[in-house]
Amino acid sequence: MSAPKKRSVTIRGHRTSFSLEDAFYSELERIAAAQGKPVAALIGEIDASQSRNTNLSSALRLYVLAEVKRRACEDKSRD
Repeated sequence: MSAPKKRSVTIRGHRTSFSLEDAFYSELERIAAAQGKPVAALIGEIDASQSRNTNLSSALRLYVLAEVKRRACEDKSRD
């Protein structure tokens, strides 16, 4: 697995940064594309819904994990 990379994004007019491994960021891009929205918009939604006690990097990883698990359950139910 790659080391986390620092990335920047503008959310609601505010520039912020987060650190994610390439695998998590690639999956975040895939999820955003599947939802028909830019990655920055998805990150903004995740940021708005997270607890203020959670940093953005952790919130993004947890979101990606939840989406991957949800998709795995959907795939399993189709079998």
